[in-house]
Amino acid sequence: MTCSIIRCFKSREPTYCSSSILIPHRLFFFFFFCLLSSSSSAFVFSGNGTEDLENRSDLFPKILRDEAVARLYELGKVSDARDYLERTFLSPASMRAINLIRAWMEDAGLRTWVDEMGNVHGRAEGANADAEALLIGSHMDTVVDAGMFDGSLGIISALSALKALHMTGKLGQLRRPVEVIAFSDEEGVRFQTTFLGSGAIAGILPAKALKTTDKRGMAVEDVLKENSLEVTEESLSKLKYDPTSVWGYVEVHIEQGPVLERFGYPLGVVKGIAGQTRLKVTVRGSQGHAGTVPMSMRQDPMAAAAELILTLESLCKNPEEYLSYGHQCGDNSVKSLSSSLVCTVGEISTWPSASNVIPGQVTYTVDIRAMDDTGREAVIYELSRRMYQICDKRSVSCNIERKHDAGAVACDSELSSQLKSAAYSTLKRMEGDIQGEVPVLMSGAGHDAMAMSHLTKVGMLFVRCRGGISHSPEEHVLDSDVWAASLAILSFLETL
Repeated sequence: MTCSIIRCFKSREPTYCSSSILIPHRLFFFFFFCLLSSSSSAFVFSGNGTEDLENRSDLFPKILRDEAVARLYELGKVSDARDYLERTFLSPASMRAINLIRAWMEDAGLRTWVDEMGNVHGRAEGANADAEALLIGSHMDTVVDAGMFDGSLGIISALSALKALHMTGKLGQLRRPVEVIAFSDEEGVRFQTTFLGSGAIAGILPAKALKTTDKRGMAVEDVLKENSLEVTEESLSKLKYDPTSVWGYVEVHIEQGPVLERFGYPLGVVKGIAGQTRLKVTVRGSQGHAGTVPMSMRQDPMAAAAELILTLESLCKNPEEYLSYGHQCGDNSVKSLSSSLVCTVGEISTWPSASNVIPGQVTYTVDIRAMDDTGREAVIYELSRRMYQICDKRSVSCNIERKHDAGAVACDSELSSQLKSAAYSTLKRMEGDIQGEVPVLMSGAGHDAMAMSHLTKVGMLFVRCRGGISHSPEEHVLDSDVWAASLAILSFLETL
C-alpha cells in the first residue's frame, strides 16, 4: 500500500518529507492509513509563496505564527528540572505556568480565573452571554523529559485565535461564549491517575481521587492546599459544568504519530480516541543474598516480572492467538485489536534495589490501549489469567491493580465536519490550490477530550509533528503548522 505525496507544505523553515511507502511493521498506524486511503491517495499543495502570505493581514502572521511560536518556546522553558522539561500537577513550575497562561488570556481580552483543581480559565461572553458556551482546551502539564508542544499547542493556538478577534474588535461579536481552559493534569505523571483537571470539569473525577498520593506520600488534596487551592468533596462536585450550559468542546493537539507527515498535510481531523487501561503490577518473592541462594531454590520476583512482561508483549503482538472467539470477544473485536492494540511497560522499580540482593518486590506499570473496548477488556482478562498462572508456577505472589480506565470515544460527526471545513479553508487561504481532502484519523493517544465527552460533544484537530515523535525533547512542530492550527481555530470561531 502506498500513497503519493507530491510535495510538502511550505514553511519558512526547512520542510520535511517522508517516504510514501507504508512501513509494514507499524501495524498500529496501518489502521490509520486504511481510513485515509479510502478517501484520497494523493495530496497536492501549490499556490501562494511565503512572501505573499506575510502581507496578508487576514492571516495574522504576527499573532498566529510569530507570537504563538514564541509563547510555545517560553512555556517550554517553564520546568521543574534544569536540563529537561518536566511540569507535573501543581508543581512549582506548574504554578508559574498558571500565571503565564493567565496573563496571555488577559492579553486576548478574556476574563480569567483559576478553579480549585488548578485549571486556568479564560472566557469571552460574546454577543449572547446566555447562549451555550464553546469550550476549547488542552493540558499544561507534561511528562518527564517532555517536548514543548504536547498540550501547550492546544492552549496557545486557541488564545492566539481569540487575540486576533480581540485585536480586530470582533471578540464581542461571537454568537456564543467561548472559554479556553488550560487543564492542570492530563498526563497523570505525579499521581498515576489521568484527567484530574478535565475530569473535575466533566464531573467524572471521584472524590476518592483527592486521597491519591504521589511518590513522596503527598495526597492530591494536600498539594492543592499547599498551593492555596483547598477543595472538599462538596466543592469538587460544584466544579462540574452544567451540560445544558455547554455547546461543545474542541481540542487542538499534535498528532503524536507519523500519518499527517507521511501524507504531507499539516492538519487532520480526529474521528475517535482509543480506550485505555493502566495497571499497577506488584510481584513479591523471597528477598535474599545474590551469592548464597541456589538458582533452583529462588523465588525471584524480578525473573517472574520479566516473564510476565514478555507474556504481555506476545499477547499484544498476536491477540488472535490468545483470545477465543465468541466467549471472550467477537470476530470484529479481534480484528480491531490486531490493528490497534498497543501495550507498554513504562515504569519498573525493585526493592531493595541493590546489585547483590535478590529483590523482594518488583512493581511495574502496564498501559493497554485499543479502539475496541470489548476487545481491550478481553485482553486484560486473558493477561491477568496468564499472569497469575506464571506467578503460581514461580511461587511468587502477584497483585494487579487497575489504576485508570477510559473508554474509547467517538468524536461528534457534526463538530468534526465543521473542523474539517475550517481546516480546509485555512489551507486554501494559506496555499491557494489544494487537491484531496483533509485527512481523518483515529487517535491512539488519550486526550482531555475523553473526559470532556462525558459532559458534551467533542471534536479534535490534529497538527503534524516531525517524525511522529512525542513525549520527547525531539518533539517538533513547524512554525507554519502552528500558524495553520491557530488560523483553523480562528476560521472555526468565525463560522459558529
